[in-house]
Amino acid sequence: MSADDGPAPLPGESLARLSSGEQVRIYVRRLIFDGVLRPGQRVPQDAIAKTLGVSRIPVREALIALEHEGWVTQIAHRGAYVNMLDEPSIRDHYELNGLFFGFAVRRAVERRGIALAEPLEALQKRIARTRDTAELSRLVREFHGTVIAGAGSPRLRTVFRQMTDIVPGDFFELVPGSEKVVRAGTGAIVAAISRGYSEIAEREYAVLLRRQGDLVVELFERRGMFEGSLGSEPAG
Repeated sequence: MSADDGPAPLPGESLARLSSGEQVRIYVRRLIFDGVLRPGQRVPQDAIAKTLGVSRIPVREALIALEHEGWVTQIAHRGAYVNMLDEPSIRDHYELNGLFFGFAVRRAVERRGIALAEPLEALQKRIARTRDTAELSRLVREFHGTVIAGAGSPRLRTVFRQMTDIVPGDFFELVPGSEKVVRAGTGAIVAAISRGYSEIAEREYAVLLRRQGDLVVELFERRGMFEGSLGSEPAG
C-alpha cells in the first residue's frame, strides 16, 4: 500500500463515536495488525485521511501517539514508517501491565479489605457466564476499573485511562484461548481478595497478564508479524 493506492479497506470496527485522532490511531494499528501495512513501509497519510474523511491534522496527531506506543517511527521530511515488532516488546507490555494491576490490587485490598471482593465477584460471575466477546471485553475492563477505584489513587486512575492494548479490536475474538485465561485469572484474583490475601491477588494479576501476553505472542507469530517469522495466516 502506498499513498497513491487510494483508500485502504476499513477494519471491521465502529469508529464513529471516537475523535478524529483516535479514529486514525485505531485504524493505522489495525492496518498493521492485519498486514496491510508491513514493517519498514511508509504510512500513506493522504490515503488514510481520504479513507476516513479527515484532514491531515488528526493523522499527524495519531502518528505522534503511535510513535509513543512504538508502532511507528517518524523521520523528518520523509514521513512515518512502520516499526518491526519483536517478541520481547510484546512480553514486556503484558509484564508491565501485570505489575501495574498487581500493585493496584494490593493497594485496594490494603485500603478496602475483603469488601472489595463483593463487586468483583459479581463481575467475575458475569465474566464466567457471558459468551459474547464484546461484552466480555467490557466486563473485564470494568473489573480492572473496580480494582483501580478500590485503590483510591488519582495517579493510578490517570495511568489506567491512558493504557492501550497491543491487539486492536475485539481482544477476546481475535486471541484464541484468551477467554479461558481471563475467566480463570479473574476467578483466582477474587478468591485471593475474599480472603484478604493482597500478595496472592497481586501475584495472580501478574500471572493473568503474563498468560495473555503468551497468547498474543503466539498469535503474532502465526500472523508473521515478528521479524523472521513466516506465519501461517495470509496478511490482509
